[in-house]
Amino acid sequence: MPTYVTLFNLTEEGVKAIKNAPARLAENTKAMEAAGGKLIGFYLTMGAYDYVAISEWPSDEAAMSFLLTLGSMGAVRTTTLKAFAQEEAIALINNLP
Repeated sequence: MPTYVTLFNLTEEGVKAIKNAPARLAENTKAMEAAGGKLIGFYLTMGAYDYVAISEWPSDEAAMSFLLTLGSMGAVRTTTLKAFAQEEAIALINNLP
C-alpha cells in the first residue's frame, strides 16, 4: 500500500481541547482502519509541526477522503506527503532515461 507522511498543526480549537487528543487519536485510528488505512507511527513533535503521522492507504483517494474528514472536525490542519520506500525510490531512479 502507498505510504504517506502527514504533518499536523493544531488549530486554536485543537489546542483548547488538547486533553481530548488521546481519545481523538484512538477514535481516528479506528476510523482510519475502517476506511482501509493503517497507522504505522504517530509522534508528538517540537518545532513547526505538532504531530507527525506515517500511514498506509490503499489509494490516494482513500487517504484524501480521510484527511478531508479529519480536517473538517476542526482540531487540526494537515500537510500530507506521499512517500516512496527506499526500494521504490531506487527503482524510480534506475528507470530514469
